[in-house]
Amino acid sequence: MRIVEDHAEELQDPSLHALNRPSKAKKELPALVAVSKKVGKAIVDFKMISEGDKIAVAVSGGKDSLSLMHVLRHRQRVSPVNFDFTAVHIDFGFEGFNPEVLGDYFKKHRFPYFIEKADVFKGKRDQDIDCFWCSWNRRKALFQLADREGFTKVAFGHHLDDIAETIVLNQFYRGEIGAMKPKQELFDGKIVIIRPLAYVREREMEYLAKKLNIASVGQPKCAKGDRSHRMKIRKMLRAFEENNPMVVTNIFRSLQKVRSDYLIDDPTQP
Repeated sequence: MRIVEDHAEELQDPSLHALNRPSKAKKELPALVAVSKKVGKAIVDFKMISEGDKIAVAVSGGKDSLSLMHVLRHRQRVSPVNFDFTAVHIDFGFEGFNPEVLGDYFKKHRFPYFIEKADVFKGKRDQDIDCFWCSWNRRKALFQLADREGFTKVAFGHHLDDIAETIVLNQFYRGEIGAMKPKQELFDGKIVIIRPLAYVREREMEYLAKKLNIASVGQPKCAKGDRSHRMKIRKMLRAFEENNPMVVTNIFRSLQKVRSDYLIDDPTQP
């Protein structure tokens, strides 16, 4: 693993770091404000951000994580809590995706950033690679960078649809009940994961990305593409939503309303 491009100096120079904050005179984009309000509620509900936090934002190159950068910039302006954030991209070397495009985008919008190369596919067979494997390796690289650079939290661009899909994925393919929590402490609190978009639907992020003209930035190509388990679950849930538009929201809420008396005990446990 190596740093491809490191713009940490922007975190140290106050004059440069100030560019990470929006101008108060700039007219607000309605789609941005709408998403920002939901993000603000999620941040408060789950106590995601504290005074002085230094947040690493995991940016894949897709619409959600890139849009999250703009939303967090807006939250900086309207929130009474002071925090800083930096874009972090882990480059898996996916075919057809050039991380320099991301670097140019960050420079254009004056976002401080890191781009780090991770050679994780060497010696791996296609059948060994799935969503869980990719996610685990990306997290490992992110956490190592966060620890090295002194970030207090790592933010992901997972929205409500992503969380609901993960709940179903865990049931279908891992035989367990679990979700991507909006806020989760790992390693005795050494690493804190936050998901500010936990209340935001994917369609809202698509609309925001369109208004921010992000669609042209590009997104890394998944090693499995449409064959991934996640894509199968996504298509299934969208089909169900044609008859019940509350399906995704209900899946999210279900883990907040667990009826423990109706859970099945594990007969192998004493």
